[in-house]
Amino acid sequence: MPATFLRGATTAPRYAPDAGDRIDGAGHVRTDLRIEDGRITAAGVLSPAPGDEIVDLDGYLVLPAPVEPHAHLDKAFLAEVLDNPSGDLRGAIEVMTSPAARFDVPHIVERAERAARLMARNGYRAVRSHADTTLDSGLRSVEALLEVKRRVADVIDVQVVALCGWPLLGPAGADQRALLADAVAAGVDVVGGCPHLEGTGTRGPTELLLEIAADHRLPVDLHTDETLDGTMLGLVDLADLVSRGYPQPVTASHCVSLGMLPVERQREIAEQVAAAGVRVVALPQTNLYLQGRGHVPMPRALTAVGVLAEAGVHVAAGADNLQDPFNPVGRACPFETAGLMVLAAHLRPDDAYAAVADEAAGVVGAEPVMLAPGDLADLVAVRAATLREAIAYGPPDRIVWRRGRRLVAGGN
Repeated sequence: MPATFLRGATTAPRYAPDAGDRIDGAGHVRTDLRIEDGRITAAGVLSPAPGDEIVDLDGYLVLPAPVEPHAHLDKAFLAEVLDNPSGDLRGAIEVMTSPAARFDVPHIVERAERAARLMARNGYRAVRSHADTTLDSGLRSVEALLEVKRRVADVIDVQVVALCGWPLLGPAGADQRALLADAVAAGVDVVGGCPHLEGTGTRGPTELLLEIAADHRLPVDLHTDETLDGTMLGLVDLADLVSRGYPQPVTASHCVSLGMLPVERQREIAEQVAAAGVRVVALPQTNLYLQGRGHVPMPRALTAVGVLAEAGVHVAAGADNLQDPFNPVGRACPFETAGLMVLAAHLRPDDAYAAVADEAAGVVGAEPVMLAPGDLADLVAVRAATLREAIAYGPPDRIVWRRGRRLVAGGN
């Protein structure tokens, strides 16, 4: 392939560490980039070489491609098919466990592939998707998402999490444990579950899921404390158990109840989480929709993003559900999620984008991307002058590169 020369782009300073005096009046950096064999080979004020494919990026902001750290591709686009009249988490779960939700594998594949390709067009380079692994759904979601992973591998990386149902413990959990074993044997990438829904406390199911994952050398990503009940603190159990020597990466998603605690207690827990090396994923879209109904005053229902970050916890942000009973809206757009982190979590725009790019990449174990020589050429360029403007407008005019290959040409 000929080298690609990206001329005259703008980027945020955090992605151009050697910018020097090239920062403009808006606080952004003008830069050229040269791409060869899927990687950036030069950055700065450059001249194209003979034979380079030149792409003029004047008027575009170029950024590392984002990562979706928490999705449910198997449920995508069901909002018109399955209604959730109560609008809360329990109502969504009841709808998804009803006979009407027992879709066959081809049906799940069609919707999940459509969602994954939409994410790729919007700039995502990877997505971690939970797949229902329950006695109601069997292995249908797992089989479907593993097939989608294969189909879309040329445009986006997909990680499949076996989202284990409940109960898990004791004689009542035997069938569920066997189903999780089948999912692991089928080739899932991550072990997941919802310890706070076990009904007998969070420590037992958390410990079991960690043991199963460790036996198979798999990462763990748990739906953690997806509740406004401040006495439900599975995050504390998770941090304690991981700190005892769990060898694989561990992620806690949601962690809503942490946001309901006094700040002193939040700080204590955040320090435990940081010491254990557990990453946290905030999910503003779905949590803002499902949580807080009937509460006066109505809470924001987000985890304690600022306190966690101050303690040194890596906090990523994801969109979670896409137009389904858990969230009837959503555009599979990183700038939408970043915008909600600005509004609901009070992050600055550059930190909000880092939550959907840098930090999200850490969750899924993706190679870090800056705009420096040697980095992967997984990039997205949007028609915007600044990062704040890109988050505000979410411009449809985008150019997307995966490993240096242009997937989306721009001009929309």
